[in-house]
Amino acid sequence: MGYDWIFDVLKDLKAFASANGLPALAAKADEALQVATQEVAALNNASVKVPPQRSGSTH
Repeated sequence: MGYDWIFDVLKDLKAFASANGLPALAAKADEALQVATQEVAALNNASVKVPPQRSGSTH
């Protein structure tokens, strides 16, 4: 089963939020991208590049 569409949707949401003055939503979309990357990697038992956490994150 492919998960590429999930990443596409989250990237689009992040871009839209960033371009339209919704920084909290953009941050949550970025967080969701990281979670999705980790979970899909675990499901596939494969190495998927996980973006590093930004310094100063409150998560």
